[in-house]
Amino acid sequence: MPLSDHEQRVLEQMEQALYAEDPRFASNLKSTGQAKVARRRAAVGVVITLAGLGLVVLSVVLQQIWIGGLGFGAMVLGGAWVFAPAPEKKQTLGAVKPDGSVKPGPKSSRSSKPAKKNTSGGFMQRMEQRWEKRRDEGNGF
Repeated sequence: MPLSDHEQRVLEQMEQALYAEDPRFASNLKSTGQAKVARRRAAVGVVITLAGLGLVVLSVVLQQIWIGGLGFGAMVLGGAWVFAPAPEKKQTLGAVKPDGSVKPGPKSSRSSKPAKKNTSGGFMQRMEQRWEKRRDEGNGF
C-alpha cells in the first residue's frame, strides 16, 4: 500500500532531521537506498554482458570476426559497468521547522572547513607519552 503525499512529506522531513542531527548514523542507514541503485546497475551490466556473449556466438555462426569484436567489447563494458562504483547524489541537508517545513542547511564544501594544522611529530609525541606512562606505571616489558 503506497504512502499518501502527506505521509511521504513527513517521512522526508524526518529523514532530513535525522541527517541534520546525526549524519554519521544517517549515512549508515543511507546504504539501503544505494543498494537499490547497485542492483539496478548490476542488472544492466549483466544484460549488456549477455548481449555481448550472444554477439560472440552469432559471430561464430556467421563467421564474421567484426561481430565477435563488438560482442567482446560489449562483454568488457558490461563487466566494467557492474563493478564500477555508482556516482553518489549530492544531498542538501536541512532542519525541520516547528510548522513542518524544511529549512535548508548551510552548503558544505571542502573550502569551508578549516584547514588542519600541520603538527609534525604529533603522533610520535603521543606514542612517546604513552611509552613513558607505561614505563612509569611499571607495565612495560
